[in-house]
Amino acid sequence: MVADAPTLHAAAHALASSLQPQVAAIFFVSAACTVALAVLLASLRLRPPWWCACAVCEAYVTASWAGEFDNLCDWYAHLLRRAPGRTVHVHVLGNVLTADPATVDHMLRRRFDNYPKGAPFSAILADFLGRGIFNVDGDAWLFQRKLAAAEIASPALRTFAAGVVASELRCRLIPLLHSASSGDGEKLLDIQDVFRRFAFDCICRISFGLDPGCLELSLPMSAFADAFDTASMLSARRATAPMHVFWKLKRLLNVGEERELRDAIRLVDTLAAEVIRQRRKLGGAASGDDLLSRFMGSINDDKYLRDIVVSFMLAGRDTVASALTAFFLLLSDHPEVADAIRDEVSRVAGDGDDRPEAAASSDKLKRMHYAHAALYECMRLFPPVQFDSKFAAGDDTLPDGTFVAKGTRVTYHAYAMGRMESVWGPDCAEFRPERWLCDGRFVPESPYRYPVFQAGVRVCVGKDLALMEMKAVIVAVVQSFDIEAVGRSSRRPKFAPGLTATFAGGVPVRVRRRHRTPR
Repeated sequence: MVADAPTLHAAAHALASSLQPQVAAIFFVSAACTVALAVLLASLRLRPPWWCACAVCEAYVTASWAGEFDNLCDWYAHLLRRAPGRTVHVHVLGNVLTADPATVDHMLRRRFDNYPKGAPFSAILADFLGRGIFNVDGDAWLFQRKLAAAEIASPALRTFAAGVVASELRCRLIPLLHSASSGDGEKLLDIQDVFRRFAFDCICRISFGLDPGCLELSLPMSAFADAFDTASMLSARRATAPMHVFWKLKRLLNVGEERELRDAIRLVDTLAAEVIRQRRKLGGAASGDDLLSRFMGSINDDKYLRDIVVSFMLAGRDTVASALTAFFLLLSDHPEVADAIRDEVSRVAGDGDDRPEAAASSDKLKRMHYAHAALYECMRLFPPVQFDSKFAAGDDTLPDGTFVAKGTRVTYHAYAMGRMESVWGPDCAEFRPERWLCDGRFVPESPYRYPVFQAGVRVCVGKDLALMEMKAVIVAVVQSFDIEAVGRSSRRPKFAPGLTATFAGGVPVRVRRRHRTPR
């Protein structure tokens, strides 16, 4: 029986409708492949602007450097040691790296106006840091710096900060280490995680006037800490891409690491919003002298406040924790330095109050020159921020004769500088606090030779507070405990990607309580 025309027409229409999605998909895939092939062929013929066949760029793109070096920063240090003028050009990144103190001086002082953070750098960190002080230039940077500097310089805040640190030592850190030291000595502690939590508690109380334990959050604090670490790591990875269009396309499509970054930043936003909410709940600008209250008195934009909160968290938590972790990793390899610190504490503190935190009072800390020198020596070898980049606003020539075109990224590498014989002498790889002492007193070096806290106009406003906090921890902990790193060494560290130096996999330690004998 032959079907009539209407039936055949209906069947054909149904078949066409059912095939339409598949046909469309085939056409879309074919078109995409054609475009990709055309782009590839064009690239092979013309070579993209970031292409470079020099040995340095080839090693970077292929990651062949990893066959000899554990960390990218160590490879950079190797290149800079061998380079004339201690300057290297990584063409695929459009980046000039330097370990020359004269060039650092040129960037941070002599030609400061020509080396701002720049729009490319701000774009990389915009999703995470927004308009915070570490990601802006001009009036926005100056406004935040002036407000922060005025507050940090006040004697009231310094006294308050010293009290917070002493309280955190007495009530949290020292008891935690006592607990870890009990038993058969087989219990391990990740000292990096411990110092991150300690530093986070301190920065929240000092900068925001809040105890993190009072925050009303839907997830445990560890989840927000992990999100903060993830956001830092993935934001830093953006800067390693030869073409920024790659990560921007991933962000547009919300795939891969960019999707993970967006999820992490969403949690960071939740944490910052809760900090602001709690500060307002306590009365906002009218109730406190902390940094956040001061900013809330001048800013009504919650997004702007969020960026400020995140920036202070990054500065107060990550950098302090990084330096303290490296310090105790070094002490594990150099117990004689720990003994020298104990001798100094004994001389300065005398026979009075034997509580660990008592010796860490501000007045006593100022007289502990060897401990100060040991901390500076630690940060020479392990700066919390290993490098810092600026973008040339106009054409320039560096002191070593290197030409820098407008828009070029110029990076001074503090990690590499600490390992340069030409800067620190033939013993530059050794941990030797005595290099900072003259007749038993600490003598600082030029900040352009030691740019750990930056230098010039952008020198770190929280430098003195951070040093006080770190020295207080060192003195209190070294008095009462021996910290032994397990499976880690300062001689061959492995770093994780991030905006600050982080030891990959943490730093497991064994804590042993010291039993001091009365004198």
